[in-house]
Amino acid sequence: MPLTLHDILLPTANRFLGSLDRILDKAVEFAARKQFDPVVLANARLAPDMFPLTRQVQIACDLVKGAAARLSGSEVPKHEDTETTFPELKARIAKTLAFVNSVPAERYAGGEDRDIVLQTRRGELRFQGRDYLRDFVLPNFYFHVTTAYAILRHNGVELGKADFLGG
Repeated sequence: MPLTLHDILLPTANRFLGSLDRILDKAVEFAARKQFDPVVLANARLAPDMFPLTRQVQIACDLVKGAAARLSGSEVPKHEDTETTFPELKARIAKTLAFVNSVPAERYAGGEDRDIVLQTRRGELRFQGRDYLRDFVLPNFYFHVTTAYAILRHNGVELGKADFLGG
């Protein structure tokens, strides 16, 4: 049986957003142990011109919910990007996973050849569904989850490869 877009997206979203959720828990525990406000970590960034942790989580969520919607011919749910705390970020992850997991596998049928058009800061991007998932969604998703991990690790949260990979 051939591998479908659904077969690729769902396990990836569940595994890595699940890992990200647990990593956020470790960040809150770390801040409590060190007796500082976890909002410091939520606003942390690796470099001055990079997005902070909150935005990394938002973008990671947006990538997979957008993929699930576009590849299944559904409307992309709108999230307001107002999260500033760890509980709000964890709720964003939960809401994203609830949506992604609610889209039936059969809705992805034909998604490989679906025309996907994105408006970005750099202009319009056009893809066929398969290329959109493989060449845009997955690399960007991994980048933002990895960057969130790196921000927390850089700030002293005790994380390792197993935390990132989850399982």
